[in-house]
Amino acid sequence: MAALVGGGLGAVALSPAGAGAAVGAPVTTTVTKAAAAGCATGKYQKQVEWWLHKLGGFGKTTVDGKQSAADCAAIKKFQQRYGIQPAQGLAGPTTYDVASRLGRTKVEACKAKKSGTTFCVNLTEQTAWIMKNGKRLTNPTVVRTGMKGYRTPAGTFSINKRTKKEWSDPYEVWLPFWQRFKGGMGFHQTTTYIHDKWRGSHGCVNLLKQDAQTYYSVGRIGMTVKVIGRRPGT
Repeated sequence: MAALVGGGLGAVALSPAGAGAAVGAPVTTTVTKAAAAGCATGKYQKQVEWWLHKLGGFGKTTVDGKQSAADCAAIKKFQQRYGIQPAQGLAGPTTYDVASRLGRTKVEACKAKKSGTTFCVNLTEQTAWIMKNGKRLTNPTVVRTGMKGYRTPAGTFSINKRTKKEWSDPYEVWLPFWQRFKGGMGFHQTTTYIHDKWRGSHGCVNLLKQDAQTYYSVGRIGMTVKVIGRRPGT
């Protein structure tokens, strides 16, 4: 029988009262014009171009607020990597939010050990990354943590259980790539759309499938997990 787990994140939504305290709220995308590149130009075109230029790794962008074929391709690649739907190259509020959170994340803030592997979680930005021997092993990615009333606590913990597929008794849902680090809280693949900000977990750290697989392949019993900051609204 599995321990109480804070997963099933996707299975739990904030109540109307708690929704106002969640990290942001759904925003309607504004399309300003169609671009010759085949992608519409979103409300946050220039901001997204700037963040993608800063982040690197998604292709060349020109920071001018005008959609181009290169901009469109870079934005689509970014959206596909972070599970943003639809991945059509539109620089809408979700794409802007994700890019800015990743761009603001400072990996050194984790203060990882100079030896060994440390899993880092920034609750404020809702991001996570892995450090090895004091250096970044993986780039920051998006996560979703505990909702109001089930806040994921800051602190230093250790991975103490790992299963490729854990059953959550209280929430009746499978938690793929489960790595527990405190009580019933752990890393696992999200069971819902990770960018629904009105949702929250019971304390677990939700990951996209690609990241959950990577974290599971790196993780071992006893490895350090450092959680910093606090999710707004919790």
